[in-house]
Amino acid sequence: MSAPGKIIMIRHGQSAANADTSIYNRVPDYRIPLTLAGLEQARKAGDAVRRQLDGQQVCVYVSPYLRAYQTLEALDLGNLVERVIEEPRLREQDWANFQISGEIEDQKELRNAYGHFFYRFREGESGSDVYDRISSFMETLYRHWSKPSYAPNALLVTHGLTMRLFCMRWFHWSVEYFESLNNPENAEVRTLIRTELGKYELDKPFSQWVERRVDETVLDAPRMLF
Repeated sequence: MSAPGKIIMIRHGQSAANADTSIYNRVPDYRIPLTLAGLEQARKAGDAVRRQLDGQQVCVYVSPYLRAYQTLEALDLGNLVERVIEEPRLREQDWANFQISGEIEDQKELRNAYGHFFYRFREGESGSDVYDRISSFMETLYRHWSKPSYAPNALLVTHGLTMRLFCMRWFHWSVEYFESLNNPENAEVRTLIRTELGKYELDKPFSQWVERRVDETVLDAPRMLF
């Protein structure tokens, strides 16, 4: 199995919806572009990614969303890219077809009370749904890695929640620990680096909004009043 030396993940740069959420009312989520600031963020991230690759080739998996493709283009990796594979399972969490701001804000409050992993948006997905499709994507990765000709590195151009759930699945983090994590910033990079023992380590942890251990479970959560 020719597992890559590095699995690099990047969140897309700032999108028009990151700057103004009202765009969700009139533009399909997958068609929302990067802002000029987002393009510049991605260009700067490209410098960091090229340094990590150090001249080695990379197999790229990209979310089918416009902002992800624009981020990949702005990275400007040139001939370091061995091939690009569009991967719908790396898309953003589905919230709704068109998002009506008042309704979405109400659902966000419900999600905060219920829990981000299990709460399912109306017309959309829960975090656990995204976890399931990430698990399926990993099976595809393993099949690709079984080919001797696979590139020395892999790059996932995706979304913040998807990055967290990929790591949750990979490192077997608990739901309680996942709930404590913040999304990476726009165009922020996280890398899984293969050690000499063949295991992977995350180069930089995700920040936490509340302190929880990796092994905490629902048994450790505060009791709820009924």
